[in-house]
Amino acid sequence: MLIRNATVFGSAGTDVRWSRGRITECGRGLRARVGEEDIDAGGGWLLPGLHDHHTHLRATAALAESVRLDEPPVRNRAQLTERLRRADRKTAGQKWIRAVGYHEGCEEPLDRWALDRMVSGRAVRVQHRSGALWVLNSRACELLGVDDCTLPGVERDAAGRATGRLWRMDAWLADGLRSVPPDPAAVSAAAAACGITGFTDATPALRQADIDGFAGLVADRRIVQRMHCMAPPGTAEPSGPRFTVGPTKFLLDDTALPPLDDLAEQFRAAHSAGRSVAVHCVTRIQLVVTMAALDAAGVRPGDRIEHGAIIPAETVPWLRDRRIPVITQPHFPVERAEQYARDVPADEQHDLWRLRSLLDAGVTVAAGTDAPFGAADPWAVVRAAVDRRTESSGAEGIFSDAAVSEAVPLDAAVALFLGTAHCPARRRTLEPGRVADLTLLRTPPDEVLGTPTADLVAATVVDGEPVYRA
Repeated sequence: MLIRNATVFGSAGTDVRWSRGRITECGRGLRARVGEEDIDAGGGWLLPGLHDHHTHLRATAALAESVRLDEPPVRNRAQLTERLRRADRKTAGQKWIRAVGYHEGCEEPLDRWALDRMVSGRAVRVQHRSGALWVLNSRACELLGVDDCTLPGVERDAAGRATGRLWRMDAWLADGLRSVPPDPAAVSAAAAACGITGFTDATPALRQADIDGFAGLVADRRIVQRMHCMAPPGTAEPSGPRFTVGPTKFLLDDTALPPLDDLAEQFRAAHSAGRSVAVHCVTRIQLVVTMAALDAAGVRPGDRIEHGAIIPAETVPWLRDRRIPVITQPHFPVERAEQYARDVPADEQHDLWRLRSLLDAGVTVAAGTDAPFGAADPWAVVRAAVDRRTESSGAEGIFSDAAVSEAVPLDAAVALFLGTAHCPARRRTLEPGRVADLTLLRTPPDEVLGTPTADLVAATVVDGEPVYRA
């Protein structure tokens, strides 16, 4: 195939040809050969295909069968009750209600008894917006045997009763429900329409069967993108096209931090198994503990910080000197502005979701959507990185001059999605010999921010094959 008259890295009128999955020529005035498909880009921006460096494919696919509590957002118990009771009326038989995207706001923590007052005759499970917590009503607890479960993720009250709040127990829930993993084909197609040519799935504690299942979906082209999957040490990498195994995901919670020596030993074990570590850090203490554990274990190339929601200024040189990339979500301070204004202490708000200050300091930064816990649209992330302002009421503290100063120019925002899967710091380029993963936009760079995502992408190419055409 040949794309003519594209804007490539600021140079208009560039032509790019590829064959058998590799770029073979870049230049000007290239002419279509016999039998070669020829696309006139009309000055549109041609990029290395966008890679979403942090997402959760199955959880995103499950949205199709879930009650959305974030669109429009539920803001109080009355709205939650109405949303769940409406779902109860529409749901046939004994099917469960699965609701996602809940955030308490100023309400008391949700528990089984609060859910019982909303819906009692049907099993209900509600996922917190963070993804860390599921809340089950008493019917759901009964069906799954929660009261008799002794796992540490089962929260109990002062009397020893299970509250229905389950922390980090997704795998246990899936086993108990005997649920069939949702088909991610529609998610993959929607991502292709946004120009995404690769995913890094950051779901923690995936098992070998999960990894093999994802590899099969890629091979069968139910997932048309390349896929890089975080996996525990000892996980075998399946053979097959466009699929690789990546770092080991570590989740840290402030209320249950492991002893420093234990965490360092877990990092060493992952390194010894040939795995880098990807550590979930959304608070100051999580980042500081991770830094200490990595210093004790030794840093391995590929080690990375996921999210980096709070990065104190004094930790920035450590990230730079050890070449630890931060995989961030610039859209979160826009999507969650009111929550952060209310919940983040005033003395930490200037450290919230750094971007430009990290780049200026020489820290490598890449971006992921964190779908479904954030918008799955990479161009929403780009727009938020360029303009951190929001119209949300009550969020002025988060969007002070200091916070808005974290915004970056368009080219830097797009570059957050142009790193390789294994090394987000290594920016991919369009030149002969490179893999033909391409995103062609309808517009030149100066029109991107004003163009809705639905009208932005002209074509998406993975391994030389078009997977989306407008």
